[in-house]
Amino acid sequence: MNSDSVAMTDLFEKMQKPETVCIFGTGDFGRSLGLRLLQSGYSVVYGSRDPKNSLLLPKGSKVMTHAAAACEAHVVFVAVQREHYGFLSSMVSDLEGKVLVDVSNNLKRGLYPESNAEYLSRLVPGATVVKAFNTISAWALQSGGLDANRQVLLCGDRSDAKQQLMDIAQSLGFTAVDRGSLRVAADLEDLPLQLFPLWRLPLNIAICLTAFIFFYALTRDVIYERVTNGKDIAFRIMISLANKAFPIVSLVMLSLCYLPGAMAGFLQLYNGTKYRRFPDWLDRWMLCRKQLGLLALAFGFLHVLYTLVIPIRYYVRYRINVYTISLVKDNTTYEFDNTAAWRYDSYYSMGILGFGLFVLLGITSLPSVSNSLNWREFSFVQSKLGYITLLLCTAHTFLYGWDRFLKPSSYRWWMPPAYMLSLVVPCVVLILKLILITPCVDSKVTRIRQGWERQGKTLANGRDTKTNQPLMA
Repeated sequence: MNSDSVAMTDLFEKMQKPETVCIFGTGDFGRSLGLRLLQSGYSVVYGSRDPKNSLLLPKGSKVMTHAAAACEAHVVFVAVQREHYGFLSSMVSDLEGKVLVDVSNNLKRGLYPESNAEYLSRLVPGATVVKAFNTISAWALQSGGLDANRQVLLCGDRSDAKQQLMDIAQSLGFTAVDRGSLRVAADLEDLPLQLFPLWRLPLNIAICLTAFIFFYALTRDVIYERVTNGKDIAFRIMISLANKAFPIVSLVMLSLCYLPGAMAGFLQLYNGTKYRRFPDWLDRWMLCRKQLGLLALAFGFLHVLYTLVIPIRYYVRYRINVYTISLVKDNTTYEFDNTAAWRYDSYYSMGILGFGLFVLLGITSLPSVSNSLNWREFSFVQSKLGYITLLLCTAHTFLYGWDRFLKPSSYRWWMPPAYMLSLVVPCVVLILKLILITPCVDSKVTRIRQGWERQGKTLANGRDTKTNQPLMA
């Protein structure tokens, strides 16, 4: 066999031999990561301070001392907490030229003056440190990185080391996202400590709206009756008042999902360009539209559930019995009202159709569903069907109120019925949208979104030539 054949054989054997990855740490994360690496075709060796007592490691892996394990692989995952990094200082020579992957997080922000990854880089200066996998949980590694947990955020100072980690992440079924140099590590370590960052504003809006509408209805219905007529109807708080607050909050929050889009359209018309930055508050508002919509759907579900129990309520059955007995005693007949029949059937129909489309909007916002749709399909559902949903729900509310707004008795203490308050924002949104879809306005907005700019709105050093305001690239 000649030298070329031997070289080819050695190369083939190297290609066939699985890459070895070292993991320092045999806790939940280390075991889950090792199992996932083994399933993806890697060879895994664990470094442990007590190799003989490491009995729960995945089958097919090896376990040895830290120094021996480090010699087996080029990539070393450090799956221990920062407080236990001390043993690494005695392994500086063993880790020379290695890629150390810091997967640690802290219990709270600002716990240390520097990030864990930067501290590790200073502790082992001969190694290349990459921050990665700290936003992935042990459960996500075991379950296959479903839905939103597919992204592996990483950062480091050497592109070749980051590329190695990106290859490993992709082979495990994750999407790797390079966030820059190691100075970004502190930001990555803060990410797992954030509790629903995009939900804070929608939750605050929902809580404030619910509290306002509930106390508004409490004042009009319960307190008013107690003060003016001496009646105690506080029992209505549990079902009746709650079932007034929930649909109102749901409708208003659904409207708030589409109001920023309409406002953005008018801002682009006013600016004559799509390159002008939106105000920060509008940007933040648009980023949390999904959360607003899901909360609106949750309140819609509560409204449906509360409505379903109305026929079995004691108060409702009591009122029906009293009314029926009064008709018998007075020997009168309840006349059929054709207008009322049309009104109530239309009212229920609008509500059912609106809620059905509302559920469809919620389903398509799920990552597993939205990922299967192209942009045109997703936009059709969330935009066009979304406005139809808003229109149906608004019509449902109008039919509920009917001509009640014309009756002076509806204005208790000069306070309009609560349903009238819920119609303000939806009507504003629908009117704005109606203006935007008129042919003369729609054609101009479409041209602007395709890159057309009004004369005088040209780019000059990144600024608007008339207002000298910064433009978006």
